[in-house]
Amino acid sequence: MATESESQGLFIVLEGIDGTGKSSHAKRLASYFSSLGREVVLSREPTDGPWGKKLRDSASTGRLEPEEELEYFLRDRREHVEQLIKPALAEGKVVILDRYYFSTMAYQGARGFDPQEIRRRNEEFAPVPDWLFILDVEIDTALQRIGHRGDTANHFERRDSLQRCREIFLSLRDEPFARVISAEGSMDEISHQIVDFLEESKG
Repeated sequence: MATESESQGLFIVLEGIDGTGKSSHAKRLASYFSSLGREVVLSREPTDGPWGKKLRDSASTGRLEPEEELEYFLRDRREHVEQLIKPALAEGKVVILDRYYFSTMAYQGARGFDPQEIRRRNEEFAPVPDWLFILDVEIDTALQRIGHRGDTANHFERRDSLQRCREIFLSLRDEPFARVISAEGSMDEISHQIVDFLEESKG
C-alpha cells in the first residue's frame, strides 16, 4: 500500500451508483489537497477522449452491445492510465478520479459479465488505487437525487440495474484499500468523513 508523501503520488478513487455525489466530493477532495500545497489532478471516467465520448453519448442515445461497451471502457481506461494517471503519479501528484474500473465491474457486471474477470482484465494495466471511497445510498435516495438535479434516469440508471451495481460496489468493502462512506447525510458531513479518514491514515 502506498503512503502519502511529498515525493510520492497518491491515487484516490470515488465510486458509487449515480446520485451519491461522487463528482462533488471529488472536487471537494481536490480543494482539500490543494490547500495542503499538493499538486492535484482531478479526472473522471469515462474520459472526454474519443472512446469516452462514445460511452457518454450512449447513456442517452441507447447502450451499446455488451461486448462493445466493455471494450470501449477498456480502451478509454488504457489511454487514461498511460496518458494521465501513471505520469501524474510518477511526478508525485495527487490523482483523484470520479469513477474507475470498479464502475466497470459494477455496471457491466449488472449486464451479466463476471465482475472479477473484469477486474482481472483491468488490473493487467490499470494501477490499484491507494484509497477507494465507495459512496453508498439506498436506491430510492439515488433516484430521487437524480430527479432533483433535473435529470431523468438514463440507460445506466434503471432501478434493477442500480441495485445490482450497488451490490457489486458493496462487495468490495473488505478490500484493505476500500472504505464505504454513507452518502445519506449532508455534503459537509460526508466530506468530513473522507478527510478525517485520510488524516488518520497518515499515521
